[in-house]
Amino acid sequence: MASPEENVFDTEDMLVAPGTYFNPQTEVVVIVDDSVSLDQEIFNLEAYEGADWVRISDEVPVDEDRRDHAIEEFQSTNHPGSSGAVPAAEADEGDPDTPPPPHVGDTGEDEGGAPPPAEEP
Repeated sequence: MASPEENVFDTEDMLVAPGTYFNPQTEVVVIVDDSVSLDQEIFNLEAYEGADWVRISDEVPVDEDRRDHAIEEFQSTNHPGSSGAVPAAEADEGDPDTPPPPHVGDTGEDEGGAPPPAEEP
């Protein structure tokens, strides 16, 4: 898979490169497919003259399983931490001066309900 820098496209470049694209700000998926050929005479009509884009259908002719697989594959290979950096939680494990993080629901009380003894300075 390409590096993150190679996966980032601006709209003008995206529209001439077939593929599946996702905008993280708008959460919109765009699929560019240049394999279809339409009769160009249709677009010589006055109604379409000078148009950049013409919607040809309200339907979304996408195989949802293949789309979801492509998104999952991208997510599994491009997640935070894939740079090889050690996550902060793992980096702190070997430090004896760092207390372990509290567990969810941990109130600081022992099993008998009493708070733990205060540490001396």
